Amino acid sequence: MLYHVRMDVNIPLDIDKQKAEEIKATEKAYSQELQKQGKWRHLWRISGQYSNISIFDVENNEELHSILQGLPLYPFMNIEVMPLNRHPSSIRDDDS
Repeated sequence: MLYHVRMDVNIPLDIDKQKAEEIKATEKAYSQELQKQGKWRHLWRISGQYSNISIFDVENNEELHSILQGLPLYPFMNIEVMPLNRHPSSIRDDDS
């Protein structure tokens, strides 16, 4: 299943800077591994915000939920999830 996910990150200003950098490095490694596995299909930054739009390709809601909760920045995120379905007017049978 494909999911459109918007993630808005709000790291507290009073968090230890070194701790914040460690969390971000762990987050980067985690997200890149999911991208290599094909589960995190697209990752787009929203200009001017500490936010992204991502496309996930996972088996079901439970897998997506588990992946999102595994994000090191998860405690600092507002997340919006939208399941996607192929549109009947689409001229493509795939995601090209």
